[in-house]
Order: sequence, then structure tokens, then C-alpha cells
Amino acid sequence: MTAQTISSALWFLPFALPIAIWVAWSDMARMKIPNKAVIALVAVFAVIGLIALPLDSYGWRWVHLVVVLAIGFVANMAGLLGAGDAKFAAAMGPFILREDLILFFYLFAATLIAGFAIHRIARQVPAIRARAQDWESWERKDFPMGLCLGGALVFYLVIGAVWGV
Repeated sequence: MTAQTISSALWFLPFALPIAIWVAWSDMARMKIPNKAVIALVAVFAVIGLIALPLDSYGWRWVHLVVVLAIGFVANMAGLLGAGDAKFAAAMGPFILREDLILFFYLFAATLIAGFAIHRIARQVPAIRARAQDWESWERKDFPMGLCLGGALVFYLVIGAVWGV
């Protein structure tokens, strides 16, 4: 646990949280992650990262975006996830410390399982569906991954802010 990890997570969290909510909502409602949300998250890292991180770490974290984008491109071409999911995951890349990758994968797996279960149960409840009648994700076979991607990023930043992991 380092003071620097806690500090950077505290800097990023208030800016990443509304974007993650936007992405989750949009993906559930329209099954699309807006490019503006991806650009907004990259802009948050570009600006807040200069304040929150040492300059050498800040520079190397941009490599995460490129690597995740390349992996996401291949995964999208293989039909494993949508293009918006790949782009948003790439935008999330710089926020995740390389040494925390295993932790992040565990968080993402837990968020994915919980998000999938809750979404599939919620779409069977008439009272919930009535509140969001026009959500495309209620009718589609595929799953709004933005719900879990954004959630995993927020959980990661909260853990970093509280425990410095």
C-alpha cells in the first residue's frame, strides 16, 4: 500500500465515476458505448494523470491503452466483444497499474458474473422493466458489457482509494 496509489485513485475516482455510470446506462439502454464517453475517459487520464501520477509512470501508462486496444481489436474481430467494449477497455487501461492486473481481472470477473446475473434477473421483473421499457438490452441476446467494465473500473479505484491496492 502506497500513499501514491491512494492519492492517484482519489484523484481519478470522482471523474471516472460519472463516465462509468454513463457507459453502463448507455450500454443497457442502447447496447452502445458512446465514443464521447471513451474520449472523455481518455481526457480524464490525460489531464488528471498529470496531477495524480509521477511523470515517468504517467508516460508508461499510455502504453496500457495501446496494448489493450490491440487486444480488444483482435477480440472484436473474433466476435468476442463489441467495438465499443474494446475501445472503452482501452480507455480504462491507463488507470490500471500493471502490477494490479491480476487483482483487476478478479474484480472484472466478479463484476461480470454479478452484472450478468443481476441484469438477467432484472429483465424478468415486470416492475423493473416498466421503469426502463425502452432498454434494448432487455430484448437482446448479447450482454451490455459496459455495465461490468465501468463497474470494475470504479471498484478498482475505490479499492485503491481506500486500501491503496
